Amino acid sequence: MQLPSSDEIIDDLAFFDDWEQRYQYIIDLGKSIPGLPEDAKTPDRLVKGCQSSVWLIENYNGEVITFDVDSDAVIVQGLLALVLAAYNNKSPKAILAFDIDGYFEALDLERHITPTRGNGLRAIVGKIQDLARNNV
Repeated sequence: MQLPSSDEIIDDLAFFDDWEQRYQYIIDLGKSIPGLPEDAKTPDRLVKGCQSSVWLIENYNGEVITFDVDSDAVIVQGLLALVLAAYNNKSPKAILAFDIDGYFEALDLERHITPTRGNGLRAIVGKIQDLARNNV
């Protein structure tokens, strides 16, 4: 299954009346990500700064970067899906130009996740932006 775009996710979340329904939508998005095989979950692929374990693999073909991700927590897997909707299969310049703060604001996300999850989300975004910078 292909993830919806970041704009589609914003529209979809606005449709729900409460955050319980929005959390379920985010969790369902996470379930659509295939995850990683166990042998790919190596220490060098762990994102530092996350409370849960998050593994990130980037693949750059000279034009766009794609990401393979996985987490041991279902809500974090859903948050990864939100990040992938913004960044996956984009050029390094497009990744760096994307207004991730505006995206998270539009989702009203950070008011509804714990501070430690928010820090982890920022760590994931920072890692992806660093990878993009290294490929510009």
